Amino acid sequence: MMVDPKDIPDELIDALLANYQKPDDLLGKNGILEQLTKRVMERALQAEMTYHLGHEKHGRVANASGNTRNGTSKKTLKGKNGSLPIAIP
Repeated sequence: MMVDPKDIPDELIDALLANYQKPDDLLGKNGILEQLTKRVMERALQAEMTYHLGHEKHGRVANASGNTRNGTSKKTLKGKNGSLPIAIP
């Protein structure tokens, strides 16, 4: 599902840029873009795990296989904007 950039509320953009003062705040180490990428990737992976297992985190196991969540592991995403440590469920 692709989101049209026009569908992202201006209030959300305003909140993200509330403390913006210089380009480093957006693009630098721990900048808004890095934080947003990390949070979105981790959320997406959690959603994928929920779909795969058939239950929410800490929810009842809905499958007979007994598959459950057992924490996270640290991985590093490498991309054109550098490396980004994330937690993989």
